[in-house]
Amino acid sequence: MWALLTPILNSVFGQAFSSFVEAYKAKLTSENTADQIAATLAAKELELEQRQAELNNQIIISEEGRWWTALPRAVVCYSFAIYVFYIVVINKTLGWGSAPPLTGDVEIWGTWVMSMWFGGRTLEKVARIIKR
Repeated sequence: MWALLTPILNSVFGQAFSSFVEAYKAKLTSENTADQIAATLAAKELELEQRQAELNNQIIISEEGRWWTALPRAVVCYSFAIYVFYIVVINKTLGWGSAPPLTGDVEIWGTWVMSMWFGGRTLEKVARIIKR
């Protein structure tokens, strides 16, 4: 239908109509190009995020992927978790025994272990935001 109207409108309005048509075609082409560029950039960003996740997994595997590299952290965290469970559940809640509270360096270490265990990921996120 557009092809039928173009010669009629061209003869009536002359050069003004043909320049309007050319401008409109250029606008459509530029919009399509901008959309293509945006889609390409979005696709590349997704690829980069996926690659970053893969690299992060490789780092985790290389640092903690072997039993001898993962064991010290697990031993410290779980032994402290058992102690906290014993104090809170057995001693305080059920009243089945008594254990002295932590004092000195062990108390400081325990505080750091619990802080890093429960707040470590939060600290990583905050550091990443500050780095940006």
